[in-house]
Amino acid sequence: MIAYVTVGADDMARARRFYSAFLPTLDYRLEEGPEGLSFTLPVQEGQSCALPDFYVKPTFNGLPASAGNGAMVAFEVGNQQQVRDLHAAALAAGGIDEGLPGFRESYGPHFYVGYLRDPQGNKIALFSNDPKEPGRDG
Repeated sequence: MIAYVTVGADDMARARRFYSAFLPTLDYRLEEGPEGLSFTLPVQEGQSCALPDFYVKPTFNGLPASAGNGAMVAFEVGNQQQVRDLHAAALAAGGIDEGLPGFRESYGPHFYVGYLRDPQGNKIALFSNDPKEPGRDG
């Protein structure tokens, strides 16, 4: 099980603005400290453990943060409209478009996804895969 994901950032204010544009909608709570930003999900009653935390931190070695080549963090959202809304909110908060929301031929018929980069260049996906919603072929 994945316990947490961390991405590096050099400008915490820009990172806070970007991630705060969509993570609270997905029930993540923000805690700020001298080590950076911690986005955590509440543990639900009957749940044995919390879902993965998401951290935005300065680099440990003090060198500039850089995005991992081939690395991406994907967040599942409730539906296709929410993918569009949160993608737009993240762009308005300083994100860079890496692929407008929509279906992709190489994925399943209900996999609806939008891609972006945070201000540091980390790749983020927002997706929905609900078979009750219209699919790529319908």
